[in-house]
Amino acid sequence: MKCRHCAQPLTLPLIDLGSAPPSNAYLSAAALRAPEVWYPLRVLVCQHCWLAQTEDHAGREALFTQDYAYFSSYSSSWLAHARQYVQDMRTRLGLDAASTVVEVAANDGYLLQYVQQAGIPCYGIEPTAGTATAARARGITIIERFFGVALADELAAQGRQADLIAANNVLAHVPDINDFVAGFTRLLKPQGVATFEFPHLLRMVQGCQFDTAYHEHYSYLSLTAVQRIFAANGLAVIDVQELSTHGGSLRVFAARADAAAHPQATPEGAARVQALLEVEMQAGMCSTGFYSDFQLQALRIKRELLTFLLQCQARGQTVAAYGAAAKGNTLLNFAGVRPDLLPYVVDKNPTKQGQYMPGSRIPIVDEAQLRREQPDVVLILPWNLREEVAAQLAYVRSWGGQFALAVPQLEIF
Repeated sequence: MKCRHCAQPLTLPLIDLGSAPPSNAYLSAAALRAPEVWYPLRVLVCQHCWLAQTEDHAGREALFTQDYAYFSSYSSSWLAHARQYVQDMRTRLGLDAASTVVEVAANDGYLLQYVQQAGIPCYGIEPTAGTATAARARGITIIERFFGVALADELAAQGRQADLIAANNVLAHVPDINDFVAGFTRLLKPQGVATFEFPHLLRMVQGCQFDTAYHEHYSYLSLTAVQRIFAANGLAVIDVQELSTHGGSLRVFAARADAAAHPQATPEGAARVQALLEVEMQAGMCSTGFYSDFQLQALRIKRELLTFLLQCQARGQTVAAYGAAAKGNTLLNFAGVRPDLLPYVVDKNPTKQGQYMPGSRIPIVDEAQLRREQPDVVLILPWNLREEVAAQLAYVRSWGGQFALAVPQLEIF
């Protein structure tokens, strides 16, 4: 395999998780009688541009289907994050009724609803039919296509260039990262700004967050790699913020490289960019040693989880899980957990309830089952939502139940 950005051969491994089905390919009861398609799940690192990337085994159309089950609006903390983002961008960029905001990967309208409420013209680009339909139900204009240069050129020709383009948790999800980034250069107005949020590879490795590796994540991103990719495709990184979301993310601000005297290109922003690049360099992200221990950490987490579940079973303690999230599927499939050890997973999203986790085939149920069965332990799979989930399920403590996390290490609380 060659690097999807710079086309150099890939030889440095980050992690090998064996094989798994696509993480959002949830199964109906009827589908349980049929075989699943499993793909190798291996991440490599380019030693030329330092882009970490999953081996190519499935096209985007096979992963982001019309019944794609991830809906952003089911997380209250993520909605609060989106609301605050819109407020911050209105203030920072002076957005008003004469502006245009575009979100690439608009999902179910979780963010653009706040842009719309502020009276700012906007539209979204979202290729998955289910989430696009949900966004349209909020009155948001959605273009139901994958984004890249071709679509950006069409929209620019129609006079639909943007003052702000938001791209939250999508940069990692694109197989042709050069075409995707180049599209922003075409769709931005000369003085426009694009913001990209994505989990930070530095935090992923340091926090043993191996379960964020899955087929839909084609890339695992550092600022070092992103700056190089952007520069090669006509964008300049002008600022960066570190965020707590998804276990540690970056928000990168970018402008067209041909924009002269851009008002957002400040010395303070440039200093923040340089400081974070230095942090990554000092951490060793441009050397092979940084990536060498990640596989061992994943194996440790796997052993800890299996030992815990087997011990609970031996003691007669019941365990349920919460959150039928992609990262949970990576963890359960890598660890080989099946319904004999974990009988069900609770999820708030009704489109997942009544279905089964891909690979493990563990049933997904609603919260009422948790209240009825009163398990001794609830394993929170989306560890990044630990506080939100523990608060939502606080009643578990009324019957003496406890919560557990598996990543970055087994914890009972």
